[in-house]
Amino acid sequence: MHSIYTGGAVLVCIRFPVDDSKEAGDEVLRQKGRDGEVNELLTDSVFFGIALSLCCYFAGVKLQKKTGIALLNPLPVAAVMIIVVLCVLQIDYETYDIGAKYITYFLTPATVCLAVPLYRQVKLLKENAAAILCGILAGCAGHTLVVAALGLCFALDRVSVISILPKSVTTPIAMGVCEESGGITGIVVIGVMIAGNIGAVFAPALLKLIKITEPEAQGLGIGCCSHALGTSTAVKLGEVQAAMSSLAIVVTGIMTVIIVPIVAKFL
Repeated sequence: MHSIYTGGAVLVCIRFPVDDSKEAGDEVLRQKGRDGEVNELLTDSVFFGIALSLCCYFAGVKLQKKTGIALLNPLPVAAVMIIVVLCVLQIDYETYDIGAKYITYFLTPATVCLAVPLYRQVKLLKENAAAILCGILAGCAGHTLVVAALGLCFALDRVSVISILPKSVTTPIAMGVCEESGGITGIVVIGVMIAGNIGAVFAPALLKLIKITEPEAQGLGIGCCSHALGTSTAVKLGEVQAAMSSLAIVVTGIMTVIIVPIVAKFL
C-alpha cells in the first residue's frame, strides 16, 4: 500500500497481489485442451488402431531380429507396446478397437493360407498318417489329463478346471467346448492366449533343450499345444514344421471336442 500527500488530502493507493495460481491453472487447462485435441484427432481416425497395431508389431519384429533373443517374440512385445501407448495417451480399449478390429477380419484368410504348406507336404502326411494321428492323440489326451491333475492338486473347483481343459485349441473351439462342458468362457479365453504365447515364445528353445530335431515332431508338438500362435513360430522353423503344425491344429480341435467332455465327467 502506498500513500501520497497532495496538500490537504492523502491519496491512498492500495496494490492487490496478482493471483499467479490462476494464470498457472489457465495454462494447465490450455495444455490439457491441446492434448485433448491431439487425442481426439487420433481416436477419431479409423486407421489409428490399425496403424498402432502394425507399427508395434513391426517394431517387435525389428527388435527380435536385432537382439536375436527368442523370448522377444513380436506378438507379446507388440501387445505390451500397445498397452503402454494406450495408457500414456489415456485412450480406452473400445476406442482403440474401433480400428483394430478390422485386423481380425484377416484372421480367416491367414488361417486358410496355412493349407499351402500342408498341401505341399501331402505325400509326407500320407506316408506317416498313423504315426501322426497317434502322436496328436497322445499329445491332446496328455495335456488334457495333466491340466486336470494340476487343477486338482492346486484345489481348484470343478468349474475352473473344466474351464482350462481346452486351452490348447483355437479360441472358437475352446469357447464352444468350455460352454458345453459347463465351464466359464472368460477363463478359457485367457488360457488359450497364455498357451499360444508360451508356445510362440518358448517352443524353439524348448525343442532344442529336449533335443527334438525331427521337423515332423517339432511341428506336431507346437500345433498340438499352442494352436495358431505357436504355428506362427513353426512357419519360421521350416515348411515341414508349418505343415505339421497346421494339421495338428485341426486334428487337435476335433479330438478336444471328444476328449474334454469325457474328462470333465470324472471331475
